[in-house]
Amino acid sequence: MELKRRITEDIIRWYKNETKALLIRGARQVGKTYSIRTALNQMNLNYVEINLIETPDAVRALESFSTVDELIMMLSTFTNEPIVKGKTVIFIDEVQRYKDMVSRIKFLVDEGSFRYIMSGSLLGVEITNLDSAPVGYLKILDMYPLDFEEFLQVTNISSEILNNLKECLHARRPVNSIINEKMLSLFNQYLVVGGMPEAVVQFAAAHNLNNVMAVHKDIINLYKLDFTQYEAADKRLIISNIYELIPAELLKQNRRFIVTDLKKGLHFERVQSSFLWLEKAGVVISVYNATEPRIPLKLNEKQSLFKLYLSDVGLLTSIYGMNTKRMILSKASNLNAGGIYENAVCAELAEKGFRMYYYNSNRLGELDFIIEYDGRACPIEVKSGKDFKTHSALNHVVNNPEYAAAEAFVFANCNIERRGKITYLPVYMAAFLQNQIENVQIDIIDFVN
Repeated sequence: MELKRRITEDIIRWYKNETKALLIRGARQVGKTYSIRTALNQMNLNYVEINLIETPDAVRALESFSTVDELIMMLSTFTNEPIVKGKTVIFIDEVQRYKDMVSRIKFLVDEGSFRYIMSGSLLGVEITNLDSAPVGYLKILDMYPLDFEEFLQVTNISSEILNNLKECLHARRPVNSIINEKMLSLFNQYLVVGGMPEAVVQFAAAHNLNNVMAVHKDIINLYKLDFTQYEAADKRLIISNIYELIPAELLKQNRRFIVTDLKKGLHFERVQSSFLWLEKAGVVISVYNATEPRIPLKLNEKQSLFKLYLSDVGLLTSIYGMNTKRMILSKASNLNAGGIYENAVCAELAEKGFRMYYYNSNRLGELDFIIEYDGRACPIEVKSGKDFKTHSALNHVVNNPEYAAAEAFVFANCNIERRGKITYLPVYMAAFLQNQIENVQIDIIDFVN
């Protein structure tokens, strides 16, 4: 089965509208290479693909070239496809194997004979100067597992229904009750399958969760293999232990990751780089504490207090085991699903570009998430049980004029309902919430005169 990915359209827009090189980054097995090939083929473009793992000698070509003609001559020895100036797109996969690619891309883009697209895993870990890529020369797109909306392509949900759901969200009006119940059931399927492309393909082919879990096991083992390749032997074990501890931490009531659960007496400063490694590798999502639920949230960030979620909720439920998946699908009332729901909502919001924080106050209580939405701080609670309208911390924050919250969201097994500033949303609606980034026009001031 061929999966349609939203990022394919982003790649096509890049090619048609920009001259920069393009870098697609994300965790292993999220479908980066497949999506790039799909976009290039849809545009009927000539391209050559150089995989730096499969052809390690190509790394030496990238390291040693002095002119573009010299580079193309060397790259041509690794492909049977012609490389033609002005026509061929050069696609370099597994680019993390060449750490200095970002510093060399400016020269290649300036020269202008070819278009360049790159992808790879562990980019945030391996690539030198990635966070300070030359402005105007490199466009970076982050890729994630399939979100719930993308997952729905393997179901019988039509585009008309999807459009109606988005209209209901925009208008804050209830969804048709039959459709809402169907969508909640499909979201439960998403919780057990997740969005890793191979797992979704296996599910669509046979609806066999054993096959899905086998895919998840292989992916987790691949991640752990990456952990063992970390440069310092002592940090390899810490990284593995952090990753393996996340599911247990999410079973706790407040979901916060406690560093001393790794080792008694351990201080955060000693292992901070290991947490950052996992985040930059794209396999976990970090949600830091905000000391105040007001914007700019970044100024209130406290990185020593945080929650960690897996990048894919299907991996999480596979770690919990088949019995947990059965309980999710049967909607068992005795399942502790709070952490699973939070992980799913967190991953959906991350894919939409939201930066999430959580807030905790001895006086007011704790909020699961806070995001900046429509220019204001927006508190979010995620509820898996029937008492979703009980949320004292949310009430305190929303009713405090100092925080200027215009709206708050509660994601739960419910329909859309608006009560004052609080909007109750079915949990699947997290997939349709848009990050409203405004285009701000700034006038250039002439200081000369």
